[in-house]
Amino acid sequence: MILIFLATAASLLAQAPAKPKVTRVLATLTVKDGVNRAQIMKVLDTEVRETVKLYLDGKIAEWYARGDGKGVVFLMDCTTVDEAKAILDTLPLVKENLASFEYMPLGPLTPLRLLVAPAAQ
Repeated sequence: MILIFLATAASLLAQAPAKPKVTRVLATLTVKDGVNRAQIMKVLDTEVRETVKLYLDGKIAEWYARGDGKGVVFLMDCTTVDEAKAILDTLPLVKENLASFEYMPLGPLTPLRLLVAPAAQ
């Protein structure tokens, strides 16, 4: 039984990995070099209100402070980077060119399909 599983796993691993269906987008905000705290503070109240609205509207599923203190990370309830970008480009820090986002599409870990694949006969 173990040999069958290992043979199946080896053949699947030899194939090109399947692209996962995108179910979320990770967006990492970084304050741009040369931007000072006073510039941030001018728009921070509006930024926070707009961010809360996006959370309450279900666009931001989770949000975190970056561990290095240089911005935030949002887990967006979006299926494309373009959708996440269109939403986050409306925030004041981006509109005022004080910060930018990097985006990463996320999806289910497709190798887990091995655990639910029918056993080879």
